Amino acid sequence: MGDVHRALHPLQATADRVGKQVEQFAETLDRLSVKKEHKPQKDCREALAIVQEYERIADDTVKRLKKYHEPERQERLKKNWRRRLRSSSGRSTPISIHEDGNEEEKLHSTLEDLQRWEQERQTWKLFGLMLQIEYPVQGSENPISDSAERLNRPRPIVEIHRYSTEQDVWQQFLAEDDSAWERHVIVDWLKMSAEGSGQDIDAVIEQLENGAERGSGLWSHGWLYSKEAIKGQKRLRSWPQALDPGSPGIDTSLVNADRTARLVTQLDPDAITRQGRSLEKQDVSFERATWLACWEFLRRGHSWESIRGWCQERVEVWRATSLRGDPRGPHSAGMEGNGSFHSSWQSRSLWRRMCAITAKEGGIDMFEKAVYGVLSGYLPSVESVCRTWDDFLFAHYNSYLLHQFEYYLQTKFPERLPSLLIEKHSIPDPEIMGGIPVLAGNELVEKLQKLDGIKEEARIPTKMLQGSLIAKKCCDFLCQFGAQLARAANCGGKSKLMVDIHGARFDTSLCANLDLSNHDFLRILTHIIFIFQDMGLCPDKGDRLYNLENVIVSYVDYLGKAGKQQLLPIYASRLSNNRSMECMGRQLPFILDASERTTIMKLMKQYGMNIKGILNMQLQMIILDTPPNPRNTGYYPTLSILDQPGTNPNAIRPVRSGFIGHDISGDEQDLLHGFEWYMLLDGHWKETMAIGTIMYKHLLRTRGLAAARELAKTVTFSNISLNKTHAILGRTIDVSRSRAASEDGSENLVDVRHSTRSRTSQLRRRRRSSSIRRTTTERDILLSHSSTFRDLENLFVALDAMERWKEVADQGDRQVNPSHARDWKVEMQHAHDDLVTAVEPLLHGWLQQPKDDAEATELEEIRVACLPEIILAYISALNFDGHALSRDVLLKSLNLAATIAAEESNLIGCFVAARRMSELVDSLAITSINILHAEEKGAKAGKKGKKSSGENSAIWTIKAPSPQQ
Repeated sequence: MGDVHRALHPLQATADRVGKQVEQFAETLDRLSVKKEHKPQKDCREALAIVQEYERIADDTVKRLKKYHEPERQERLKKNWRRRLRSSSGRSTPISIHEDGNEEEKLHSTLEDLQRWEQERQTWKLFGLMLQIEYPVQGSENPISDSAERLNRPRPIVEIHRYSTEQDVWQQFLAEDDSAWERHVIVDWLKMSAEGSGQDIDAVIEQLENGAERGSGLWSHGWLYSKEAIKGQKRLRSWPQALDPGSPGIDTSLVNADRTARLVTQLDPDAITRQGRSLEKQDVSFERATWLACWEFLRRGHSWESIRGWCQERVEVWRATSLRGDPRGPHSAGMEGNGSFHSSWQSRSLWRRMCAITAKEGGIDMFEKAVYGVLSGYLPSVESVCRTWDDFLFAHYNSYLLHQFEYYLQTKFPERLPSLLIEKHSIPDPEIMGGIPVLAGNELVEKLQKLDGIKEEARIPTKMLQGSLIAKKCCDFLCQFGAQLARAANCGGKSKLMVDIHGARFDTSLCANLDLSNHDFLRILTHIIFIFQDMGLCPDKGDRLYNLENVIVSYVDYLGKAGKQQLLPIYASRLSNNRSMECMGRQLPFILDASERTTIMKLMKQYGMNIKGILNMQLQMIILDTPPNPRNTGYYPTLSILDQPGTNPNAIRPVRSGFIGHDISGDEQDLLHGFEWYMLLDGHWKETMAIGTIMYKHLLRTRGLAAARELAKTVTFSNISLNKTHAILGRTIDVSRSRAASEDGSENLVDVRHSTRSRTSQLRRRRRSSSIRRTTTERDILLSHSSTFRDLENLFVALDAMERWKEVADQGDRQVNPSHARDWKVEMQHAHDDLVTAVEPLLHGWLQQPKDDAEATELEEIRVACLPEIILAYISALNFDGHALSRDVLLKSLNLAATIAAEESNLIGCFVAARRMSELVDSLAITSINILHAEEKGAKAGKKGKKSSGENSAIWTIKAPSPQQ
């Protein structure tokens, strides 16, 4: 995981492009959403505020991106319009939002970013609407602010009488029927989405004018080219009245310019269908363009007044008149009517049936049929011009809604329908429309995902999410997406972030073939989950909760990779307790900046996270992640410091160069960084020492000597003491120093400026004295808790000194220049002194203060694995230094033998347990022989006077008596 996490550059670029929005979402979550005990709510009042804030962020982003990419998008849409106008069927290839991504970036964004944010804005709008449908805001007061958008469902009218308009009946219909209200809201949302993300309607009209081969000045002339052909025939025949289609020779003389079709003889709107004749090619394009414009008006939810105004400008008022009669308003049902509705008491049911017949059997163009299909609810004619997932969804829901309204009218208000209509047609089945079952939301979404032409678009993440919201399967979708994330994370090996608890058995059909690397989509899903949490709608345990939290964990992982570390606590804190610790524990080792770490600690405390549990969890997980070393033959492998034995049996085995090495794996590096966090944790002495001990044992067990050495250098016991004693003792002291030095340091902290012998001064001294005694007692306790940690640290300090000594020793053979040789000898003396100082703590009571019998057994195993090799290597080093520096150094080997033989040292037992007693005896014997045969060359004789400890090498200087004696 370390290597993956450190490859930040691609994700960093993504984060830079949408960094502002990522931070805005986090700020909104922090400001409006409070982590608490969630109980199921029947009112979306609080959640709606968050949803609409997310929608506002998306809307602001869309507006900003439009400044840079709208011209490019409009140009592309113009090309699509030209293809639609040229198409004989009126349909064009469905447009995918995944356009060519090679455009020059403007302000680190692309046209694809604009399209993606438009879809996100639509998604948040839909989510807010579905919440208000399922959990409507109770009461009349505004739930958020005066500017908040609230969905106002019509209230039931006290009485529908014969003078009530059809709009009143429509309002009553929406007030009484929950499913109708839901379909109405979704249809309105689809209209708003088309208006907000489609081409500007004025630009559409411009394209239509160009497609009809006439400018805006000629648009009002109707079927201009066919009219000129008819006038030519009338002049040729000197015919003062309208041409009769049955006139002799008219079929051969009145034809289009290509002479492939007969032209109409009259110019009334019904002439084409009544006479079975055609128009000139340019007028066919004009007719298609006109109806296509009307379709766009209806598809985008424009009012009848706007359609009428457009038709009046083009002297096509008859079209607007034929479209008048839809009881629905231009906006939501909560808006007041504007006079565009039919005000008669009688229902417009017969008009809708006539529109349905026109959509089915009449019309000369697919868009004309589609227009009447929208007004009547005739689904096939609308489907024929649909290009996108939204279009097909609109076609179905619009048809279902009007079919439902017809059923409502005939069952609730039959007196408002023409008697002939009732006699001729039976009451429609609300579940059957045109002989086809009415599909529920989830059934319709599944159908669209398999529909040729749009099934690729239906697999776009935001469309799948919108479909799950409409199908009311959003929670199932989120769970399946989380399961898919786990499956993908584990397909190439075991993931450290999440476990695939289901395998291939779990159903993930709702999100099959979905792009799992879309970080924007992860952000959307994560914040939807939090809203469900706030409303108490998420599972609180089990596999479904685990799968849901996979989504959050993946988003947190993305934030960490993208360098948004300060956002991690707010998201991780929303997870369940154990998952929160696991998630945050995976991220902490990769936060290396000291100030950043301090900030993260404050944020974790602010969000009520279990900091101690997180720090423990991160190290535990890293340790568990480490694969077992195949070279290990025991629980604690024997150290390998000495070189292989040579052919000379009288030579001591030398120390091996570079026996520690410098290779630190990614997991080991994470482990070191993880322990550094304990330095920021106030107090918790015992826990810190215990974790440090575990780390040293782990690294010793896995042969991670280089990492353990690095730990002993970077997080020393002395530094830990200076960092933590103030919170524990009230003053900063170094517990590793001797008691006298520590107490002297404590005294230095006491105010000694006043030396009077007043009672106040005496009382102050008593308090100081009491404080020192208390500190001494507490110091002993701290030392007791840290004994094993200090001993293990001393082990790796000694190993480091041994390896550095070997590096210096190896340089001796290469010193030819006398001055360099002298410098080397000085350096060698320093290395020798450091080695002696480092090894000394290991010879006296090392790892002999276990806390229980189990640890006593473990510590004894470590002693057996380490001490024999270290002591033998130490004897080898002393033997070398005795020749390189002074024969007096060899005396330390004899002192070492005495220390080993001492009963209280328990060192003999380690050699016996390791079966290396013979090696010890041989090494000491060879050292004794070397003392006897040492020569002055290569080793300076020590002074014959006694050393401070009483040793004297002169005893080994044997001289033969002279003949005179």
